[in-house]
Amino acid sequence: MALPTDLQSALDTALSRFPNQELARAVDRLSTRYREGRAATAPIMNSDSDVAAYAGYRMPATYAAVRAVLGEVAAFAPEFAPKSHVDVGGGTGTALWAAADTWPTLSELTVVEQVEKALNLGRALAASASSSALRSATWRRGVIDTKTPLPAADIVTLSYVLGELPEGMRARTVAWLAASASMVVLIEPGTPAGYQRIAEARAQLLELERSLVAPCPHSHTCPIPQDKDWCHFSARLPRVGAHRLIKDGTLNFEDEKFAYIAASTTPTAHAENRILRHPLKRKGLVSLQLCSAEGVLTEAKVTKRHGDLYRSARDATWGDAWPPAP
Repeated sequence: MALPTDLQSALDTALSRFPNQELARAVDRLSTRYREGRAATAPIMNSDSDVAAYAGYRMPATYAAVRAVLGEVAAFAPEFAPKSHVDVGGGTGTALWAAADTWPTLSELTVVEQVEKALNLGRALAASASSSALRSATWRRGVIDTKTPLPAADIVTLSYVLGELPEGMRARTVAWLAASASMVVLIEPGTPAGYQRIAEARAQLLELERSLVAPCPHSHTCPIPQDKDWCHFSARLPRVGAHRLIKDGTLNFEDEKFAYIAASTTPTAHAENRILRHPLKRKGLVSLQLCSAEGVLTEAKVTKRHGDLYRSARDATWGDAWPPAP
């Protein structure tokens, strides 16, 4: 789940304007603020270096998560061929790049973001994109205002934003997003709190008579025990270029944990089951922890006697649909 090469190149060029120490200090400040987990009453990014640091620190991980989620949407809604996409609270436009990579049919891309400096950097990054849709994207300054309709679109995304909103505003925001598009995708950090926000949004989308696309294989009440466990997934991404310098890490990769829900006005196929944990692999046996189409948590044990299914189980990873498509 690496950044597209044209985005990676443009991002490295943009970050080269700032000393690494300045970016690292901004990352420390921003990451501390985000870890606090409280609603934002004012923009968190205030300077060019803040925006650059945020882009270098978060765009690779956000891209990996959003691209993984949209890949699942495309897999279970193969007839969905969106032409328009609106990303709310989109910062420097990461979700637009992920969407353009998922659906070549997209031609109208819009970011709604309150920080002008983030819009400026996002516009500059997209200027060198190989995708004409990205080069012609609309960068619109605005805040989440549920009294003002969003532009109509085939798909609307909201990534890592619900947690920044006051609790009383979240349900209104989900309804506002759902009213604007045939496909709504919400992504939050893969933490217990992030999952809880997604679980609440999932229940609300079902009340709005939306059809769940992913990750859930059912539309029953979520079977995850509240306050004891949480449903989340992981995407691995490489640390390259300025991203690795900013992170100041020893590993050349990282795992981005996320929770998400995707829902549509049109019924779609579901996974028969969803793998909720890393498969436990022993000699001649693979144990899979599953969320099933019946809305219950279950375990599947696959042995060599299952032939091709066993080989598929050996290759299966956390978050996959099970069994795999033929």
